[in-house]
Amino acid sequence: MPGCHQGTRVLAGEEPIPDLNRRSPTPAIQQLELGLLDRFNKKHQQRRPADPNLAARIKSFETAFGMQREMPEVLDLSKETDATLKLYGLERGSTKGFAWQCLVARRMAERGVRFIELIDVGSANNWDAHSNIKSHEPLARNVDKPMAGLIKDLKSRGMFEDTLVIWTTEFGRTPTMDGPGGRSHQNSVYSSWLAGGGVKGGIVHGKSDDHGAKVAENEVHVHDFHATILHLLGFDHKKLTFRYGGRDFRLTDVHGNVVKEILA
Repeated sequence: MPGCHQGTRVLAGEEPIPDLNRRSPTPAIQQLELGLLDRFNKKHQQRRPADPNLAARIKSFETAFGMQREMPEVLDLSKETDATLKLYGLERGSTKGFAWQCLVARRMAERGVRFIELIDVGSANNWDAHSNIKSHEPLARNVDKPMAGLIKDLKSRGMFEDTLVIWTTEFGRTPTMDGPGGRSHQNSVYSSWLAGGGVKGGIVHGKSDDHGAKVAENEVHVHDFHATILHLLGFDHKKLTFRYGGRDFRLTDVHGNVVKEILA
């Protein structure tokens, strides 16, 4: 996608978005500065009409101004009730952890943000455990309550039916030790779940064999998973295309079937 459609990274911590506070002494002066900048940018763009990076840069300044206007209120959790914070497992005043991410995600969704991606932990102390699977226990405990809290909160606010919640990973773990490093990456069978907009609740689709090594019933390929998500978002994955390298590509390439059994 063009650069102007890329997301904005929000990191849990004391400064979730850098430079969120304006440096101009007053809003009026900032408007004048941005107006002058916009004039120069558009004049520059007229001489380079085919440069997508330039269009993205201009859009980024517009997005940044919108961020300065809206995001401080979104990130201010002081008016959330103790009951809501408890629902997510978040201590008042904390700006860290997956619970903070989930609560901020709900506040973004309330204000019309259409796509929000949450990523638990980072490149250290993460889920990439091969020989020490026990290390998954505290990680699972850390995300379990916030995710349940998010779903309950969306339901209580009447947002659940219009919000698709997707929980997934890139692969699972082999059921046995299959090398000197322990349990390897397992792409043959693992679980993902969907909740909310257009999905049946309380069902399990598909089944592994007794060892969790292969799919035994109702296999769902990654392309099927993507096709189903696009369908729930109102897109026909067979018609939605993007041009790359001189030809049109589908987002599911030439594969994928909507898993109708899980649709409400």
